[in-house]
Amino acid sequence: MIIYDHPQGSAEWLASRAGVITASMFASARKKVNGLSGQQAAYVEAIRAGMTEAEAMLKAGYKAKPKSETVERALRGESVGEFSDATKDYAFRLAVERISGTPLDEGFSTWAMKRGQELEPAGRAEVEVKLGVFVDEAGFVCTDDLKFGASADGFIDHDGGLEIKCLVDPSRIRDVILKGDISEFMDQIQGGMWITGRKWWQFALYCPALEKVGLQLWTKRIDRDDNYIDALEMDLIEFEKLVTENETLLREYHDETDPAEFVPDWEREAA
Repeated sequence: MIIYDHPQGSAEWLASRAGVITASMFASARKKVNGLSGQQAAYVEAIRAGMTEAEAMLKAGYKAKPKSETVERALRGESVGEFSDATKDYAFRLAVERISGTPLDEGFSTWAMKRGQELEPAGRAEVEVKLGVFVDEAGFVCTDDLKFGASADGFIDHDGGLEIKCLVDPSRIRDVILKGDISEFMDQIQGGMWITGRKWWQFALYCPALEKVGLQLWTKRIDRDDNYIDALEMDLIEFEKLVTENETLLREYHDETDPAEFVPDWEREAA
């Protein structure tokens, strides 16, 4: 594990992330189309977690065992589905960054991203007061091979981490506060624990607009789930191969080569 103690949002922090598959993008990196349905995925995950066939069927809402070939392939540990176009674009961007050593978007930030960076210190202070903990600021943490990384919003004690979200989308705020649904952030949270080796993560939604009703800070502790992390790691390793393939194609490309002759592995397999 390699730790870069650069302030988040700084030029040095952005440079350290160039070409690295980051936890905030793990969900995008593993996104596929034409794969398992939600029900099928629930069944497969239950079986992988050690449930009996009957228990897995009950959890996934099946009255009979699913007989799809896609499900059988997933149970055998084979890859199913195809990377989405957005995922392929992300892989190509990372390949370019690995070659250049700099962010392709030169640190592009949206208004929401800048707002989050500005509010993060106040959110961190709220967490410390509410939970009675001290949060150490963290920069960027990478695996030793520099292929995967995570920017934790802080470390708590020796085993904990922190992720602060400063959302502005009303539907997303509603899902978190009223439904307790943080599923869209789970890849990032469990991914942070995978990268850092920590045992739990504190999720925090900081929304100053709700201070008058005492809801400016919503928190939930998430424990490390090794089964989840194993599945996540498997998907990310597959995605990393796509990044490396793109990088290889770019490095070996010659001016005299007809671009039409380039057929990446994922296109050959799809054909």
